[in-house]
Amino acid sequence: MDGRAVAPAAGTVLNALATGTGSAFAIDLETTATVELTDDGAVVGEIAGQPEADATLIERCTAMTIAEYAERAGLDESTVGARVETESEVPMAAGLKSSSAAANATVLATLDALEVADSVERIEACRLGVRAARDAGVTATGAFDDASASMLGGVTVTDNTSDALLVRDEIDWQAAVYTPPEQAYSADADVSACERVAPMAALVEELALDGRYGEAMTVNGFAFSAALGFSTDPMIEALPDVTGVSLSGTGPSYVAVGDRNSLEAVRDRWDERDGTTRLLRTRTDGTRTI
Repeated sequence: MDGRAVAPAAGTVLNALATGTGSAFAIDLETTATVELTDDGAVVGEIAGQPEADATLIERCTAMTIAEYAERAGLDESTVGARVETESEVPMAAGLKSSSAAANATVLATLDALEVADSVERIEACRLGVRAARDAGVTATGAFDDASASMLGGVTVTDNTSDALLVRDEIDWQAAVYTPPEQAYSADADVSACERVAPMAALVEELALDGRYGEAMTVNGFAFSAALGFSTDPMIEALPDVTGVSLSGTGPSYVAVGDRNSLEAVRDRWDERDGTTRLLRTRTDGTRTI
């Protein structure tokens, strides 16, 4: 019994580190998970092309999904094991929600292997991956905002303190993504610095809940770039041509959204910087089996 699923990455509208409320939107970079069930009770994970990489997150996602749903699948949880592998277009530790995409793809692939994927609500599968991410220590907030955008597609606004979905909306943007060469792990972010910009985060929340996502992400970008010690220069280079631009997550990537012509101009400016610039579509579909 095996299963496969693919999950998109995401960009930030509102960083949840300040207040616990966050917002993100799915973008067209994907992580694929393949799960093969075994009968030895052991869960072993591997990240394709990175044999030394830490596979704790995908192993926890697989193990917790088996524990939750093996009985529904008519299997004995104590004897069900799995081999899980992920391969990804999403750069790690870049602020593009690689952990959320990996967790979502792994949970859904495990449900597919158990042959119960169609009977599990996607938002519940998302919450299971969030619990696994917290358990694995890869996120400071639980990242329900990032995970819900990746799982459901579109843009979401969430309360990460209660894993409550406040809004899901469909948007039709192009996106430009600039990723500098360095990495920044979200679990290492300076939470106390982020909490000091809570009044700005509250304003971003108001804008997002009003559907003004572009303005929201731009305010978020200036506030959290300052709090986390990142330059605002890439944002200045994107304005005023774009609908919105922000530091994504805890960095170091920046994401701008708008129409294709404007974003091509932004890409040309960002291409002069060290790193990688991509032009992508936003995604209204989320994580799916394949």
